[in-house]
Amino acid sequence: MNVRRRLIPGTAVAATTLLGLGTLSACSDSTAADGGNGGKLDVVASFYPMQYLAEQIGGKHVRVTSLTQPGQEPHDLEISAQQTVQLEKSDAVLYLKNLQPAVDDAVAQSGVRTKIDAASLTTLEKHGNEVGGHAAAHDDTKGEESGGTDPHIWLDPVKYSEVAQGVGKALAKADPEHAADYRKNTAALVEKLDGLDTRYADGLKNTGTKVFITTHAAFGYLAERYGLTEEAISGLDPESEPSGNRVKELEKMAQADGVSTVFYETLVSDKTAKTVAKDARLRTDVLDPIEGITEKSRGTDYFQVMESNLKALRTALGAK
Repeated sequence: MNVRRRLIPGTAVAATTLLGLGTLSACSDSTAADGGNGGKLDVVASFYPMQYLAEQIGGKHVRVTSLTQPGQEPHDLEISAQQTVQLEKSDAVLYLKNLQPAVDDAVAQSGVRTKIDAASLTTLEKHGNEVGGHAAAHDDTKGEESGGTDPHIWLDPVKYSEVAQGVGKALAKADPEHAADYRKNTAALVEKLDGLDTRYADGLKNTGTKVFITTHAAFGYLAERYGLTEEAISGLDPESEPSGNRVKELEKMAQADGVSTVFYETLVSDKTAKTVAKDARLRTDVLDPIEGITEKSRGTDYFQVMESNLKALRTALGAK
């Protein structure tokens, strides 16, 4: 992705790793000696969508911790010395390459036996400000952001299901003793995702418009899956500022395609979305990219928030 992130240099990560391992060696040795996690597979997940997969598939046989805390914007995560040690001691790490550069660096330098890159378990595409094509006739700003590889695969239930199946196989390989349970849990999760896919397909089939506006381009895969067009104010980077031309183009497009709503999300500022909505005389609502679950989330887990997103989309698009 063509985004601005604060990265920890590789040398710094290595240094903190050595320092952390040295200062915590006594604790590490005692933890390993007394069984550590009670025989459970210790899995470190990079952020919530990966954590949810590990918990659902691993069940009672895993202990899952996330590097990204609830309410923390995952793109800007910086790895602490303590987290580096935690990662080094884990049995497996589940992450999404190119979403969190600091995680990519830490994983690459770690000695973790099982490294599961969710991006390698499905097909990623390049997305820019607009995804779907329906509003292409109204978009005069295609050169504003050429687009990068879009990591938001978990917002497409079909792609998330593909990742789940790969994670299930990886955990079964890492912990053969409980492989049957991992396969059973994976099948149950895939079935639930299939049901979610059906509800989205049915719920978004007949709508007054197919175009929706978001603060950043997190919903490209979802738009493509269900025949919609996402028009993003700021592209793939949730912190980037749109140009004046982009804002004017969105206002013109909104009128032409009957757009009623500008969507913002829970973990970043809603200022830009509300400004665009006010200028274009549109309302605002939440469309959650589910990068983390907080008290502001419209649900307590992935499926609940996805159902809330479906309801919000149906309302904004004028579902019949």
